Amino acid sequence: MDSYANRIAPDAIRLERLLPGPIERVWAFLTESEKRAKWLASGAMDLRSGGTLELKFSHELISPEATPAKYKDMPMGFTGKVIRCDPPRLLQFSWMESHGSHSEVTWELAERGDRVLFTITHRKLEDRAALLSVSGGWDVHVGILEDVLLQRAPRGFWSSHDRREQEYAQRFPEEG
Repeated sequence: MDSYANRIAPDAIRLERLLPGPIERVWAFLTESEKRAKWLASGAMDLRSGGTLELKFSHELISPEATPAKYKDMPMGFTGKVIRCDPPRLLQFSWMESHGSHSEVTWELAERGDRVLFTITHRKLEDRAALLSVSGGWDVHVGILEDVLLQRAPRGFWSSHDRREQEYAQRFPEEG
């Protein structure tokens, strides 16, 4: 399995990773604020269609690295709406809706023996910069989730994100 996200449309990416199971444990790390804060962001989730979700990013809690200057003014929290929820297999929601974004994220889990296939699809990305940033972001955040599930020290978020974003710029050339 390719460890990189794949561009599945001009405005969409898909990332797949095998994680240690069981599926209920991985679902808990996706949907429970305290557990999700260890790899992505904290915040309440009303896990029903139309429910509100909140993501509050605190990268300093998941990685010892300081936030680079170019991200200091980036919104570190937002609200969105749950589009579909089928525990413990699927959660689809709007991304950064409170900041005017129309993109959508789908998290899917599928059992693969004692492991779990975690698939993230992020659609309706507004431009190439967003495509590169979310590709690098999801890639590194899911890597940190894997670190947490395996009880090992999490990789550095910002240094890993910078490297991956540069790699995605090569993998996803500008269209034209």
